[in-house]
Amino acid sequence: MLVKVENKSGLKLPKKTEETIQGVLGAVPREHLRGLGRVVLVDRIIPDSRVQLPTTMELPGLYHPRQGGSQPFLEIALNSLLLPSEGFFKRLAARLNFNASLAYLTLSLQAQHYHFTLSHGLKKHQYEGAIRSYVEKHLETWRESQGGWRVKLFKPLRPFLEKWSRKLKKKYDAEKRKS
Repeated sequence: MLVKVENKSGLKLPKKTEETIQGVLGAVPREHLRGLGRVVLVDRIIPDSRVQLPTTMELPGLYHPRQGGSQPFLEIALNSLLLPSEGFFKRLAARLNFNASLAYLTLSLQAQHYHFTLSHGLKKHQYEGAIRSYVEKHLETWRESQGGWRVKLFKPLRPFLEKWSRKLKKKYDAEKRKS
């Protein structure tokens, strides 16, 4: 077990939520998790003196860096992932995409931990891009490890599809510049 997962939420979680979090953190090199103590699952993120946002109650996750004697930890709000406020179909889509959303959120919070504590040489304005590329890289690794027959079927076609998408994007940008 890499990182301890604490469930302080009153919501009924989908099956294998803790296994999903452990699997996502398992896709990251162990050195990048150094110092990270736990992942806490809560209903809502409680406003903190450090968070000065008016929408604190809607935050899906929050990274708590090391303070004093407490270890850094990740806090994930399940209400924002499972219970969007509008409509039946949005709630259904949130339930269906829960594992993917949870994986992306866990990786983004872990990337913040890595870049704030272990990575050096980045300026404040460079963090967002570095975190985004880190998450994309490790999310792809996790997805491939989770994938079944679909991943194995489409893996050989992937370079052609990416090349085709770049070509179409280039054509779209040229059309956009013309008009």
